[in-house]
Amino acid sequence: MFSAYLPVFLMLGVAALVAVAVFGLTTALGPKNMTAEKAIPYESGSETTGARHIRLSIKFYLTAILFVVFDIEAVFLYPWASLFKSLGWIGFIEMMLFLIVLGVTLVYAWRKGALEWES
Repeated sequence: MFSAYLPVFLMLGVAALVAVAVFGLTTALGPKNMTAEKAIPYESGSETTGARHIRLSIKFYLTAILFVVFDIEAVFLYPWASLFKSLGWIGFIEMMLFLIVLGVTLVYAWRKGALEWES
């Protein structure tokens, strides 16, 4: 039974080894010229203003949740598309129901203004 999973474990081991090697090499060989400007904390690419207790707008969280929802859609669509012929009509109907639910979600978010970015 272990021999069936050996390629998967081997791939995971090689991927971990490559990740550790790349991280180690960039840390050891990369330039280290820290300046005062680089040490300043920033948030979303801009300097922080105000106190730390200021809460972020809900738009940040709505955008993140919508991204996750539609990213999951892509995760389900690729395997479905590769097995489209073998799934038959049942698979087609189930995927259309899934896409309809996602479409209703998108329309709901759009009507609620979750896609409008206000600063």
